[in-house]
Amino acid sequence: MEVLLPLLVFSLSFIFGSFLEYWIHRIFHVSSKHPIKRLFPKLGQGHTQHHISGTGQGFLWEFRNYVFGINVVLFPFFLHSWILGISWFLGCFIYAAFAAFAHQLQHDNPIKCFWLPMPVHYVHHKYNQWHHNFGIGVDWWDRLFGTYRPTSTWLTEKEQRTADQKLWQIKWL
Repeated sequence: MEVLLPLLVFSLSFIFGSFLEYWIHRIFHVSSKHPIKRLFPKLGQGHTQHHISGTGQGFLWEFRNYVFGINVVLFPFFLHSWILGISWFLGCFIYAAFAAFAHQLQHDNPIKCFWLPMPVHYVHHKYNQWHHNFGIGVDWWDRLFGTYRPTSTWLTEKEQRTADQKLWQIKWL
């Protein structure tokens, strides 16, 4: 039981990180007339530029943004105990690293996202899906909240050209 609770907290924080990433990305896509955008008008301001350029910033910069996005939820379990605090922190931190890697990989070499049947973020960009496929590292939340839009034609000759690249051959900086 001593190991089970920290593992559960770690797992929950990893899942929570994916949930937070999904909703933040989804909020970036709401209209400027939406109440949340009226309350926070600068929210997601640079996101439109990201869609115009169609590239990632590099793993390090993506990681910085994800850590910034989750920093308000990194420390609550420390109020209960150090072990649970470290477990929660590590789950969020590791999800941020995974999401940063997955985001950059989907821009640089989407065919290598072996854990996804379809690289949702890549398809989100390729087909300008402003209201679909908000997931970065996972597609669970898109499926759960009805924003998943499968596209069987995403794998074209363009994506096949990067098939020989290694998984780690992404823009790091």
